[in-house]
Amino acid sequence: METIIRRVDVNNIDNNIIVEAAEILKKGQLVAFPTETVYGIGANALDINAVEKIYKAKGRPSDNPLIVHVADKEDVKRYVLNINSTAQKLMDEFWPGPLTLIFEKKDIIPDKITGGLSTVAIRMPSHVIARNIIRSSGLPIAAPSANVSGKPSPTKAEHVINDLSGKVDMIVDGGFCKIGLESTVVDVSESVPTILRPGGVTKEMLEDVIGLVKVDPAIKSNNKDIVPKAPGMKYRHYAPNADLTIFKGETHNVISHINNLVSMEEEKGTKVGIIATKQTQNDFECVNIINIGDKKNPKEIAANLFKVLRDFDDMNVDVIYCEAFSIKDIGTATMNRLMKAAGNKVIDID
Repeated sequence: METIIRRVDVNNIDNNIIVEAAEILKKGQLVAFPTETVYGIGANALDINAVEKIYKAKGRPSDNPLIVHVADKEDVKRYVLNINSTAQKLMDEFWPGPLTLIFEKKDIIPDKITGGLSTVAIRMPSHVIARNIIRSSGLPIAAPSANVSGKPSPTKAEHVINDLSGKVDMIVDGGFCKIGLESTVVDVSESVPTILRPGGVTKEMLEDVIGLVKVDPAIKSNNKDIVPKAPGMKYRHYAPNADLTIFKGETHNVISHINNLVSMEEEKGTKVGIIATKQTQNDFECVNIINIGDKKNPKEIAANLFKVLRDFDDMNVDVIYCEAFSIKDIGTATMNRLMKAAGNKVIDID
């Protein structure tokens, strides 16, 4: 398959490209496009054959549910049994945006989308390119992250091209994704809303609007017997090629410990990479250091996480060491993704 690649300026959108992408989707084919979170690989959510192409292109397990993307709030009524008051409040406050809601589904939504569950995950993205493509197609679009399953999610078109060129029909290059982490997923199908995946819309933001919100135990637990319910969270995910380890503790102790490890590993010929921050990058003693951002700006760190992991893949490092980040606000989502990328390999430094 030859993949069509089109560059779109978000400030001067070429509608011909939007229509071209929409027509490809209507034919049951695949289009990768940017959202405000990460790039997604889109297909007609009502076409089982098209959806199966997503699983094949990504190498994604077929029991892993997909998120359905819509262009307008009114579209949701076509696909769900009920929009309760809690869901409506969240839609009014955070849509369009990086929030996915889980509803009881109507039969029009194929079981292939939901992994056999009776619920469906729906989101209305705020990215102008994504919204225009979805609206132009007139379809609900299933769109998981546009990467090979298990790898870091793509935050720029080059990542998608590297992973999926020749596997999808079209890639729309809309530049760098602003948020850089997948959407927050909230189950609103039960009496008390539950966060199934942390993201740019934080627990504090949700509770300001609807009151009490629970958190799925799988988010905070390393227990493999606790199975996460959110799309894209069931299997090991976000992993770079190198072995990644996270270090928790007082900053100066973590830096000292990592520097000792670097010295030992480099003596053995190991190529080491370090994820540092603006505050710590000059304290590490290593050739391959990438500054992920300013500790005072957790949104910057979140936006850069997947890019940094992919940059280390390009550098062919053998191991990656990373200090732990604050879990306040969006930091919860950053550490959630980082822990999964590391396979929950964390070392506490006293």
